[in-house]
Amino acid sequence: MGIKSYARARAIHAMLVYTGGCNGCDIEIVNAVFSPKYDAEQYKIFLTWNPREADVLIVTGPVTKQNKKPLEEIYKAIPEPKIVIAAGACALMGGVYKNIHGDIPSEEIAGPVEEVIPVDAKVPGCAVRPEDVLAGAISALPKLLEAK
Repeated sequence: MGIKSYARARAIHAMLVYTGGCNGCDIEIVNAVFSPKYDAEQYKIFLTWNPREADVLIVTGPVTKQNKKPLEEIYKAIPEPKIVIAAGACALMGGVYKNIHGDIPSEEIAGPVEEVIPVDAKVPGCAVRPEDVLAGAISALPKLLEAK
């Protein structure tokens, strides 16, 4: 077993993708979940920016039409097994970016994440709480760990 395979089998790599919105959820995830207070890295959960290294895809924001195709391409580039976490009210249902006249998305919004790619865990909030992001990741881990 090569060093890359050895490391991948003993750690979880999460990739964060912002698809539109205010960046509040991104700030909570990067500056809190991976900060010394919550220290996800002590549990061997590492942040990566390379989809070919990722096991977990965390998506924040409503999916804008401009970001729909890139999100689909990132999803396809992540090797199996993979899990997807939709984090925040915008990722789950459009949040404040929904059309004010009902549930019809605005012209710029393609929809919530689950209408673009499959979602394994949903983390509500505006912005998400770090504890909820960790709980959402843990709830989806059995799918990932069974296949490793």
